[in-house]
Amino acid sequence: MNSLYLLLGGLALLGLGYFVYGAWLEKVWGVDPSRPTPAHQFRDGVDYMPSKAPVVLGHHFSSIAGAGPINGPIQAAVFGWLPCFIWVVVGGIFFGGVHDFGSLFASLRNKGRSIGEVIAGSIGLRAKRLFVIFSFLTLVLVVGAFASIVAGTFNGFMADASGALVHNHVNGSTATISLLFIVLAVIFGLLVYRFEMPLRRATLLGVAGIVGVIALGLHFPVYVGYDTWMWLLGLYILVASVTPVWILLQPRDYLSSFLLYAMMLAAVVGIVAAHPVIELPAFTSFEVNGQYLFPALFVTVA
Repeated sequence: MNSLYLLLGGLALLGLGYFVYGAWLEKVWGVDPSRPTPAHQFRDGVDYMPSKAPVVLGHHFSSIAGAGPINGPIQAAVFGWLPCFIWVVVGGIFFGGVHDFGSLFASLRNKGRSIGEVIAGSIGLRAKRLFVIFSFLTLVLVVGAFASIVAGTFNGFMADASGALVHNHVNGSTATISLLFIVLAVIFGLLVYRFEMPLRRATLLGVAGIVGVIALGLHFPVYVGYDTWMWLLGLYILVASVTPVWILLQPRDYLSSFLLYAMMLAAVVGIVAAHPVIELPAFTSFEVNGQYLFPALFVTVA
């Protein structure tokens, strides 16, 4: 299978989903671009803060396109590339896209409240309580899993051939880059929202800062063990969850989105230039190593 055909087919299907199905949803739901959003209606500089469209796009794109959705299809490819391709496209259009679009739309139409409050107003208090319990338990699992993955990625020590612990330069550099990136994100947020620097100028400085952060990280790695990182990540999660989104999370995701854009551009250029043949079978089996395509494929890809 020529990878170029797969790329073009995916782009065509996703384009149809956006311009046809997305436009239909927009019409049915009554999306009105001229209607002021809660960020403008209730602006307080804390929870309600208007943002430029590219920043909002980068924020949500980076939040969705994290390590899971990148590694997920690779792991699910044990069932073949065709099931992964179908689920990424069909699931993205009719499930993932509608879910995210609907959640954001519902929040905007309900003064920017969380989905739990939207459920309470639309269905009832009992439904909200059930949903909040489910969300809490799910998020404990997700936070625990991702904290463990990140701590393993930042772990500055590894065992050599004799079993002795030695420094892991790659992980140490990754940790330094990530720490400096957080500082860079906070500076970017303050420049844009507090000092009202034009977004284009701040973006150019931010992208240059990313290059500088990577260079510093490669030369000054931080060597901290797995257990210590788990405590530090727990503290970071606690702080980030209560900090106004425009100070840390939104600038961080916006700046990191440029890394994702660059990665996608490089992948597209590589496929167009070389269009390598996909050697993986289109379909292997409904059962691989005791795992069945349903539901393993859908959960893994997501």
